[in-house]
Amino acid sequence: MKKSLLMYVLGMALILLTACGSSEAGGDKEDEDNSLAKLKESGKVTIGFANEKPYAYQDEQGELKGAAVDIAKAVFAELGIDEVEGKLSDFSQLVSGVNARQFDVVTAGMAIQPDRCENVAFGEPEMQYGEGLIVQKGNPANIKSYKDIADNPDLVVSVMEGATENGFLQQEGVDEKQIQSASDIPATFAAVESGRADATTGTEATVRMALESANSDKLEFVEDFEQPDIEGVPSYGAAAFHPEDTELREAYNEALAKLKEDGTVGEILDNNYFSGEANSVPDSITTKMVCSGEVQ
Repeated sequence: MKKSLLMYVLGMALILLTACGSSEAGGDKEDEDNSLAKLKESGKVTIGFANEKPYAYQDEQGELKGAAVDIAKAVFAELGIDEVEGKLSDFSQLVSGVNARQFDVVTAGMAIQPDRCENVAFGEPEMQYGEGLIVQKGNPANIKSYKDIADNPDLVVSVMEGATENGFLQQEGVDEKQIQSASDIPATFAAVESGRADATTGTEATVRMALESANSDKLEFVEDFEQPDIEGVPSYGAAAFHPEDTELREAYNEALAKLKEDGTVGEILDNNYFSGEANSVPDSITTKMVCSGEVQ
């Protein structure tokens, strides 16, 4: 009898503990789902960026600039959130950073890709972009495509760690041993200037602006570069959210659609090295389509 009573008491205690634990877990999830309300209450949003011009970067005065940042500022202003704080991160750490809630949203012009869609929730596309190639002045190796690099095993290409170009190059047949990782765009330029690499690649707007800023007489943009005919080109850039922040993402998308329609987004792109309609995302393209692989 005592044993039965003891078992009953222990069982009731376990039920109470489980209930309390469930309540606390539920409270945590509720807090996460209320991220939009929290941001509105504080009037501040923290964005993750990778210091990649012209998408998102910090100038010498510490001011956040770039196409993705300017779009995000305009969108959050529509939502009543006027203060935007940037948190610099390596590009390869942006997805894990937003999932660890080190920042509220990634605004780095990050390309929507099916594999990334499994780990982060993208907003609707904000921009589209192709690829560009930077080589030594005079293009001594006569590199005009990724396939040219693949066909010559002696060539080395420097690419920012975590950038989509790493995958694009390999899809075009470039051996992994030919790809040299670098922490950022200036580091890839330095590799080409010094002869440690024969070329560097990135999105067209990125490398064009970086080359202008570098003001180097040792490098040049390959004007007759052949775009790779592969899935992911052109790329569609978008803001990225924690998978559980559905309300925040939906509100962002709604405000973004309004700013696309009134021309604000187009004007921002024009002011950040994105050339007109060629870089505006068609209304028919959605994040769901890109994530599913429907758009290639």
